[in-house]
Amino acid sequence: MGDEQAPSLDLTLDVLRAAAEETRLRILALLAEGELSVSDLTDILGQSQPRISRHLKLLVEAGLVERHREGAWAFFRLTDRGTALRIIRPTIESLDRSDPQLLEDRTRLEAVRAQRSHAAQAYFSRLAPEWDRLRSLHAPEAVVEAAVLDALGPKPIRDLVDLGTGTGRMLQLLAPRASRTVGLDASHAMLSVARANLEKAGLRGIELRQGDIYAPPFPRDTFDLVVIHQVLHYLDDPARAIREAARLVAPGGRILVVDFAPHQLEFLREAQAHRRLGFAPSQVAGWLDEAGLDCTLTKEIDPPRKGGDQLTVSLWLGQDRRVVTDWPLTQPDKEVA
Repeated sequence: MGDEQAPSLDLTLDVLRAAAEETRLRILALLAEGELSVSDLTDILGQSQPRISRHLKLLVEAGLVERHREGAWAFFRLTDRGTALRIIRPTIESLDRSDPQLLEDRTRLEAVRAQRSHAAQAYFSRLAPEWDRLRSLHAPEAVVEAAVLDALGPKPIRDLVDLGTGTGRMLQLLAPRASRTVGLDASHAMLSVARANLEKAGLRGIELRQGDIYAPPFPRDTFDLVVIHQVLHYLDDPARAIREAARLVAPGGRILVVDFAPHQLEFLREAQAHRRLGFAPSQVAGWLDEAGLDCTLTKEIDPPRKGGDQLTVSLWLGQDRRVVTDWPLTQPDKEVA
């Protein structure tokens, strides 16, 4: 059905024509390593921007490559689903990785990634002192991440989106458990940091998108897990962000919120642009309820030491109320209310 149908002769010919050119096949081989910008590809392939753009346009039209904007930049990645890529993927995977031309392309790719990583880390290093100060006020990240994994349990994750992904740490933590992983952030600079971190971790196939958490650019009912990790305290209207996140949740899906419990550390408003000084358990649970989710878990993680200058990390897990059922398929005579 759909993508599982055998490709038509016309589609197969169109896909093969699109890929059957040296530069375009080299582009496909590079995009199999991860998403790249036009600038990246011009540096790696040593060709002009207009020529690379023309090749990319053909690959996009053939359904082999997806394009998305990130500010003034355009990034390209292999389509991760669809008939077109199923036709050509065996060819890409069977390419001889020791071929001199492909080897040279990958060497230049590593140089581009190293340059990107250096620029991203230079940006992040300017923020690091304040972030380190914040981290010192609450439980270690390893403890928080263990609590996240425990809260989610062993349930499989098909499609995951991390709203306000920042450095991409939640993507690194959860991507190995998901079939599809997407990170959204409003900041191009932060997405550059996330991209560098994911490449350093050897994680491929993760989608990074620039966008507004109040208007996430995804269809309704797309993800079975939505993560909002340490984001709500930056927002003027966190309840609206949760309503928008709930719109993305597929029937039976979940939202995981991680943030701070109420505190009195006013300096965070000035030093780190926090708009809200934490949230009571009932407050976030109420927003989840209003958005059509049952709050099935709340958990507080105590700071490393007692005192008014410390932060408690809170977790909330919301479960979509809509029932996932296969009754219409297995019991066609019965009506589901």
